[in-house]
Amino acid sequence: LIFIMHLQEFVTVLVRDPRTQKEDSWHSYIDYEIFIHTNSMCFTRKTSCVRRRFREFVWLRQRLQSNAVLIQLPELPSKTPFFNMNNPHHVDHRRQGLQEFLEKILQDALLLSDSRLHLFLQTQLSPEDMEACVSGQTKYSVADAIHKFASLNRRFPIEEEEKKKGKNDADSDSESSSSGLGPSDDSISCGCKASPASEES
Repeated sequence: LIFIMHLQEFVTVLVRDPRTQKEDSWHSYIDYEIFIHTNSMCFTRKTSCVRRRFREFVWLRQRLQSNAVLIQLPELPSKTPFFNMNNPHHVDHRRQGLQEFLEKILQDALLLSDSRLHLFLQTQLSPEDMEACVSGQTKYSVADAIHKFASLNRRFPIEEEEKKKGKNDADSDSESSSSGLGPSDDSISCGCKASPASEES
């Protein structure tokens, strides 16, 4: 009976597919795909797939710690000045550290109740937009943001994306995003299933 109870709820988290993204002419960064598969009642979506960079993980840890002062949060992989994004060993070591961090976070019921964690894992909202959403300053709720992102496979809300459409087309991994709303805008969902090896860095 105990064994069966353990099988009832699960959360699988994978941090994978590191990719180099250009921020501007001089700066690049690496982001990672976070894949969630769960049957937990805590989650709005049972599967999701988003991309996050290291400094967003740093923001998440700080916010979770400030809301759960009595909990000792797991550490993130250390931010070393010698980190080289062209070194596969460095990148994979960081990826593993980020995955272990999320695995530990997701085992804590108190942390699981924090809306920021769910927005981080299941939307592409920026830290500023996540804060605004959690504090009720947006027209959309946390659940709305997660549902909208999952149904459109895109960032949220739509209005902001239309303004940035030219920029997104350049950043998108999909071959076509002419409408911005149709099935062609599938850069995130494609990444969830299988990322083409040619696009990995």
